[in-house]
Amino acid sequence: MYAIVEIAGQQFKVSKDLKVYVNRLTNEEGSKVTFDKVLLLDDNGTITLGAPAIEGASVEAKVLQHLKGDKVIIFKKKRRKGYKKRNGHRQYLTQIVIEGITGVGTKKAAPKKAAAETTEEVEAPKKKVAKAKKEDTQE
Repeated sequence: MYAIVEIAGQQFKVSKDLKVYVNRLTNEEGSKVTFDKVLLLDDNGTITLGAPAIEGASVEAKVLQHLKGDKVIIFKKKRRKGYKKRNGHRQYLTQIVIEGITGVGTKKAAPKKAAAETTEEVEAPKKKVAKAKKEDTQE
């Protein structure tokens, strides 16, 4: 069983007992956190898609530690101008471990079909108007 969940503005594919590095969370080390924005849920081949998120589905995780990532070097240069700029930073990260995935949501394909039917109704009158204009130009 796996899920695609949005954590701190980024999407991650997670499964049980997986360790993930995410952007810094405000929770303390050792505390549990729940993510409700589950976008996709796969339960042994049964895929549930959210529109945009699955209602009732959640991912539970435990905060292991807060740390800083590797140094990222930013180097800017404009050729033949003598311009060189070197800068860098270390991103603040949080390491979490996924403890469980709970999914209660259902597939939401019905609203998309209803939306498709309404677009067909809108397109039909446009064709009639076009035929009427062609008849007027022939007379």
